Amino acid sequence: MTQLPPAGSIAIGHVVAAMDAESAVWPAGDGLRVFCEMYRQVTVLMALRVTDGTFVDAAFVEDLDVRFADLFLDVPRDLAARRDVNKAWAPLVERRTTHGIEPIQFALAGMNAHINHDLALAVVATCEARGVTPHAPGVHADFERVNQVLAEVVRPIRQSFLDEVVVRAGAPLSPLADLVSDFSIDKARDAAWANALVLWHLRDAGWVASAARDALARTVGLVGRQLLIALG
Repeated sequence: MTQLPPAGSIAIGHVVAAMDAESAVWPAGDGLRVFCEMYRQVTVLMALRVTDGTFVDAAFVEDLDVRFADLFLDVPRDLAARRDVNKAWAPLVERRTTHGIEPIQFALAGMNAHINHDLALAVVATCEARGVTPHAPGVHADFERVNQVLAEVVRPIRQSFLDEVVVRAGAPLSPLADLVSDFSIDKARDAAWANALVLWHLRDAGWVASAARDALARTVGLVGRQLLIALG
């Protein structure tokens, strides 16, 4: 079924359309589709919030949101071109159809890769493109305001995943409940900001910068593998 484009930002609307195009070719239950459908809800809300006065520098946040989403969309592009996907995303790609992995695990693994890896890269790229630094007035404040936007939508989504498990299994799975409760988006975004500052200061350091990005991707990938252990 064709979905209506979001209201608000036209640029972010194009991103949502790209997500819809990818989701349409992935089968139901595919790990990438599970994450993409959840991420779409967040992105639709961001399209509204960058036009309603929520942010001090809405243009910066809009640019960041588009660049951020584009890093996720690199995954299906790489798959289509038969290129290796980024190491941060490799576990989700490899296990996207594995039996016994719950949808919430796919969603968490996607959030792990996207927030803990992609977000730092997107912050650096946006600052470079707009000629500002992460320390510029308002940049970090708007970054923090995104947390408030995420709280509007992520908590209900997370609960809906858990409710689905309860309905299907008849009782909550304790390891799964522990996994969900231990994953904090706010803490992940705090870590992403710290990583963005490190990458910002290393951006002109040649192979050192490349090594830092690679180490970040590998570390995030290791976490992703732990999130995607089959529970059933």
